Amino acid sequence: MEQVATAAHKCWFASGDKAFKPYRFANELNSMTGNPRFLLVPAKNFGGLPALVVQASGNSTRVDTFGPLLSEPLGARVSADIARWSAGSTDCGAGA
Repeated sequence: MEQVATAAHKCWFASGDKAFKPYRFANELNSMTGNPRFLLVPAKNFGGLPALVVQASGNSTRVDTFGPLLSEPLGARVSADIARWSAGSTDCGAGA
């Protein structure tokens, strides 16, 4: 999960990708729930409801995603990125 979170931050935020400008990255990899995750939250409301949750489940090899961002046009790219990073790649892909 740490690899996925690192790639997401690098490719979506540190790169200055304009598609992710409306969001901020909230890292919760050290969650006490046992499900490490990260969130994309509204940039203007860091405490607001997440637009995207990316969470490891079970033995942390399965990564689940959910949230309203997935049903927006950016959702297909997000899903492809998460799948690629979950499989071990750290490549940013074509969107960054």
